[in-house]
Amino acid sequence: MPWLYDVVVVGSVNMDLVVRVDRRPRPGETVLGSDLATYPGGKGANQAVAAARLGGRVSMLGRVGDDAYGGLLREALERDEVDLRHLRPTAAPTGVAMISVGPEGDNSIIVSPGANARLSEQDVAESGDLLRSAPVVSLQLETPLPTVLAAARAARRVVFNLSPPAPVPDELLARCDPLVVNEHEAAMVLGVAARPHVQAKALLALGPRSVVITLGADGALVADASGITAIPSPRVEVVDTTGAGDAFTGALAWRLARGDSVAAAAAFAVRVGAATVRAAGAQSSFPTLEEVEGP
Repeated sequence: MPWLYDVVVVGSVNMDLVVRVDRRPRPGETVLGSDLATYPGGKGANQAVAAARLGGRVSMLGRVGDDAYGGLLREALERDEVDLRHLRPTAAPTGVAMISVGPEGDNSIIVSPGANARLSEQDVAESGDLLRSAPVVSLQLETPLPTVLAAARAARRVVFNLSPPAPVPDELLARCDPLVVNEHEAAMVLGVAARPHVQAKALLALGPRSVVITLGADGALVADASGITAIPSPRVEVVDTTGAGDAFTGALAWRLARGDSVAAAAAFAVRVGAATVRAAGAQSSFPTLEEVEGP
């Protein structure tokens, strides 16, 4: 292969602090939850680990704090053989995500960006050769938008997970192949709720070369110039949805780097996402290629 890495992920590295609850508190109310569980997370790191665990060669561009969480997160990424030469230590707290998981496995998340907010355009410039050499660069919005745009400009192909949703420039959307969102993110980007097929067409009209909308248990929709393709999901027992979208995006990016079409890559990624929700945590639940393909 002419490149050293299949996927370069530019994005966040967080420690996830997870509590399971029977129901979420109303304003001013306190509820009791489970014991606190800590898991390596962050949308960027999650996508990197998902792709690496499936067999991809992955490099991570990001920032972590010089605290205990930062050290633990580096160790976790190293265990999955993610290249960390471009993961920079920072004199700031490591990013943290506070996650409550409901009885149906659904989650609510508050993110404190910490060191992730210090990832800069200069960091991207210093890693320009890395970004230009990879067939796919995976991006999200848990790092500053100017940094994300700079990375997109340097990339050969951009997989952009517009999450958490926020206004982005037309230039960034035009570089997406694909733009990846779930139904809720699509509604926030478009400013109106609609059926997924309508959302897909409306998002494609904003300028991306292709669009993928993830639909949870219903799979995904892929939209490009050739039309819209529905991708069904296998039915599984849901334990925890944390990280499922990131597992999907990491798997999608890896298969695109291998030369799959967007629809074929999404069909594989849907199976990865379904495997992920059967276990608790984000990275801890991500499957290997053997676990996805079965015996």
